[in-house]
Amino acid sequence: MHRLLPLLLLVPALELIVLLQVGSRIGMLAIGGIIVGTAVLGATLARAQGLRVLRDIQCELAEGRMPTAPLIDGAIVLASGVLLLTPGLLSDVAGSFGLVPPLRAWLRQRIWRRLERAAEKRAHHVQTYVHSSEAPTLDTEYRSLE
Repeated sequence: MHRLLPLLLLVPALELIVLLQVGSRIGMLAIGGIIVGTAVLGATLARAQGLRVLRDIQCELAEGRMPTAPLIDGAIVLASGVLLLTPGLLSDVAGSFGLVPPLRAWLRQRIWRRLERAAEKRAHHVQTYVHSSEAPTLDTEYRSLE
């Protein structure tokens, strides 16, 4: 949360500055058209890419594989769609980044590496014991490796 608060304050301020700067050069009506146009285009692209990702997930599952890459792609497409629907030029640029398949693949690799590092940091050790009795009981001990 301590990293999120400055972002929640900084991003809208930057969006407003960019909108005012660009609006003073090309006009506020043009900026309004760009914002509405990117929202419509973004929603259309996000829907198309989302359906493609859904099809990829179904194919992976049909072949008996865990759809890891398509699930990450789905999260990226969802975030991109939200950014494109958010008014602002910076959010439009950031949102369009995730809807281009080669750029999305690059993002997926970066996200995957970050998830792997986080999992390694939070690795935990679990010991399991089975007691001999009439009804087998599973007893576990949990110890953090940090």
